[in-house]
Amino acid sequence: MALRTVLVSDVPSLPESVYGLSEGLDFSKPKSFRMPGFSVIGHRGNGMNVLQSSDRRTRGFKENSILSFNSAAKFPIDFIEFDVQVTKDDCPVIFHDDFIYAEENGIVNESRVTDLCLSEFLLYGPQKEAAKIGKTLMRKSKDGKVLKWDVDLDDSLCTLQEAFQQVEQSLGFNIELKFDDKTVYEREFLVHVLRSVLQVVFDYAKDRPVIFSSFQPDAAKLVRELQNTYPVFFLTDAGNEIHNDQRRNSLEEAIKVCLEGKLQGIVSEVKGVFKNPAAISKIKESNLSLLTYGKLNNVGEAVYMQYVMGIEGVIVDFVEEITESARLMMIRPPSPSPSPSPSPSPLQSSPSKDDVAITRPEFSQKEIDFLLKLLSQLIQQ
Repeated sequence: MALRTVLVSDVPSLPESVYGLSEGLDFSKPKSFRMPGFSVIGHRGNGMNVLQSSDRRTRGFKENSILSFNSAAKFPIDFIEFDVQVTKDDCPVIFHDDFIYAEENGIVNESRVTDLCLSEFLLYGPQKEAAKIGKTLMRKSKDGKVLKWDVDLDDSLCTLQEAFQQVEQSLGFNIELKFDDKTVYEREFLVHVLRSVLQVVFDYAKDRPVIFSSFQPDAAKLVRELQNTYPVFFLTDAGNEIHNDQRRNSLEEAIKVCLEGKLQGIVSEVKGVFKNPAAISKIKESNLSLLTYGKLNNVGEAVYMQYVMGIEGVIVDFVEEITESARLMMIRPPSPSPSPSPSPSPLQSSPSKDDVAITRPEFSQKEIDFLLKLLSQLIQQ
């Protein structure tokens, strides 16, 4: 489908027939939603891959793979986060980067993921059938180097449907809807892509918790418009990177996007929250949930500070380490309300004999304000 340089907001609303969603999608009254306590969320499963890093933990499992997802499920986490794009033949696949690279006969070839058919996409990397040999998968780093995608435990590329069918059923999915930052999409194209994703979710999610998120504000608002069953969060750099679309450049703009689109929450880069802690109260006053992502979320103390601040969850790479930190630092009292609610977080188990002395600290507002001011100064240095 051709793309034209046109703002989505300038395109008139399309008739319902254009959406083409099949029967069975739930357009009933939105379900109430809250995160199950303080949630630890595995980034791309058991953590993203950083091929040039000296830290072996960043190359343990192939990111965004069934193997990585099920490895993360062994720890007490609520959700995994992963990236979904839609191939040229309308199949939602799980892959982060806009472009995919392979080396053939000493030459590195580049393809846009969304320009490939599913059969072409699945030719990259390890193959499900032992007798087949896939293309040597490469990855382009931020500094422009193209490196072989070497990890300790590799796995084949996968589709969204396979994730629903093969990943531990109790594990929630935070599905990031990926779009190219440099492309302006027309509304009809976004609807077409989102329809493909939604169809798989409604066909295979069953009782699995699902959250949608996207950096693309129009896509986030559209997926909320197209369905009422699953919560939608807006992803933001919160000013750490500057974009042409002003809606992406601050927490205040993110709040506006959520309120205009009736979204349920924000996922912010953690430094943006630490630099602008006053936004937390504005987000809470707007009845929005707040999650964070970023490198600082791999530091137990930074995660603990967010717990104190009232942030509802963190997306992390070092799943084992952070869940252990959470267990030690965040033993929480049982909910005083007996009313029905989502299943408790795996971190919210009953304290053992060894945990009796560990209680949630009580800070005065003055102490919290001091800690936030200190954090803000440290981040800006």
